[in-house]
Amino acid sequence: MAPDNRVPERLDRAVIFLGPPGAGKGTQAKELAKAYRVPHLSTGDMFREHVSQGTPLGQQVKPIMARGDLVPDSLVLKMVRERIERPDCSHGFVFDGFPRTVAQAQYLSVLLRQNGYRPALVIYFAIDPALVFRRITGRRMCKVGGEIYNIYDRSPKVEGRCDNDGGELEQRADDREEVVGPRLQAYEKQTEPLVSYYRRLGRLHEVDAAQDVESVKQRMFEIVRNSR
Repeated sequence: MAPDNRVPERLDRAVIFLGPPGAGKGTQAKELAKAYRVPHLSTGDMFREHVSQGTPLGQQVKPIMARGDLVPDSLVLKMVRERIERPDCSHGFVFDGFPRTVAQAQYLSVLLRQNGYRPALVIYFAIDPALVFRRITGRRMCKVGGEIYNIYDRSPKVEGRCDNDGGELEQRADDREEVVGPRLQAYEKQTEPLVSYYRRLGRLHEVDAAQDVESVKQRMFEIVRNSR
């Protein structure tokens, strides 16, 4: 029997993706957001946009991101609050890269309640650290459309060029080998406790992120459909 890809008409809630960098959260978050026609909110993308535009916030976070450290809560929460209160988030949204700490999760819970949302649905991408390292260091992103490739597992047809628009592929500064180690250590120390936190609340749903992209996608939609 073919998998059921149908989705309810509206999401009307926040969906949170948990897991280490390189687990595939970004790819699947975009798929879910597209299916429900809601914003895909990546704090990493938001900060990179601020950095590229040279905003005051971007100037603050640029050296932090270059070191592979986590951005302080005070800066993250300010940006997140402003973003989810925009009109395009009224029917729900998908978080990718937030929350990263229990303190952020507690703040988000209050923020969602204040804005009339139900408790967030949390999907945890479980994966072996060695596979994560390979995925991150091999990742390349199109400068034009943002398509993501991997030189080991999902290489483009023409080396260094996007299949869709021919845009140049680049490696993000925080995907370099010398940065990945500290990033994973920071995740383990500060973010992994979120798994226990949301599990205690009965909101955690797990996905085997080592599977192929399509299998992970099917499992993700199954969770969302069955968690209304």
